[in-house]
Amino acid sequence: MEKALKRGNTDAIEKKINWADTIFCVVVLLLSIVVFIIIVYPLWFVVIASISNSNLVNLGQVTFWPKDIRLYGFQQIMEDTRIWKGYANTILYVVAGTALNMVVTMPAAYALSRRNFKTRNKIMMYFVFTMFFSGGLVPTYMTISSLGLISTKTILIIFVAVNTYNLIIARTFIENSIPEDLYEAAVLDGCSHFTYFMKVVLPLSKAVNSVLILYYAVYHWNDYFNALIYNNKEDNAPLQIILREILLLNQAYANGNGGVQGGYGQSSADQVKYAVIIVSTLPILCVYPFVQKYFEKGVMIGAVKG
Repeated sequence: MEKALKRGNTDAIEKKINWADTIFCVVVLLLSIVVFIIIVYPLWFVVIASISNSNLVNLGQVTFWPKDIRLYGFQQIMEDTRIWKGYANTILYVVAGTALNMVVTMPAAYALSRRNFKTRNKIMMYFVFTMFFSGGLVPTYMTISSLGLISTKTILIIFVAVNTYNLIIARTFIENSIPEDLYEAAVLDGCSHFTYFMKVVLPLSKAVNSVLILYYAVYHWNDYFNALIYNNKEDNAPLQIILREILLLNQAYANGNGGVQGGYGQSSADQVKYAVIIVSTLPILCVYPFVQKYFEKGVMIGAVKG
């Protein structure tokens, strides 16, 4: 009799737990759907607005599906040679700049992760100091001008050669994720620091490498302020500067100033604006899925440990 009562109580408790788990899962699912809609809908609206009649968009008649489909905005952008020149410059800055960033960041992170490097904490202090204090815009401009790098592609590649925050992530990853025993075994096999770094550390750092590459690539892709300040030549302008000029010119058209050269007309200004948003963000959105698994792992390791 007692066993039957205990068994009945156990079944009742399990049913309560199952119901609680079910309710929790339903609530989490509903919240996830709501968050997903909040995040995705603005992106979807930009897409449908870029191919819909601008007048219908301004009247609020375009909500979930495109209406009166027109590709005028994309046609005008694709026919504009400034866009392709800006794309070529931006790709150059992203590839060359990211490569330089990684060449500087990873060796520096490895050196600062070595526990037998006695002055590493003092050197790291100088890196961290730059996170809180800088020389200012005017002294930086004067320094770059004295080096003859104003209005050159070189400055847009080498500017911010290393980011201190990314350096800390890389150093923490190497210091906590790569066992010291591997270095001792490599030394016994006759490896130098350079050989150990190239053949052991880098292959084991794919996660943090993917994170840093994504961080640096996004920085170079979105960077327009440095190009705006340190570049005066249109031939060196990145995509973001070109898109900014297009948006400003079309805003002038939208305000009724039809005498501005380089715009696309008042009726299509909004359509061009949404098309410009898609053109500028699509490449990064296409790259992210390929590095997502490394990105999540690298961020967690670099953030939690250390």
